[in-house]
Amino acid sequence: MNIQLKFLEKAIKDKNYVSFTYKGKKYDKIEASKINPENFDLNLIRNLIILKNKFI
Repeated sequence: MNIQLKFLEKAIKDKNYVSFTYKGKKYDKIEASKINPENFDLNLIRNLIILKNKFI
């Protein structure tokens, strides 16, 4: 498992928003729990940034 996936798991657990690049498109302030293999190929996620903001 690569380091970005570990950070993503932590963001899901802590209910943080994330920003990342996927197939050359920038996604900002996405709930980490909405990122799953059905929506995104996790191996193609780049520049993952965990934001300090949390969702409920």
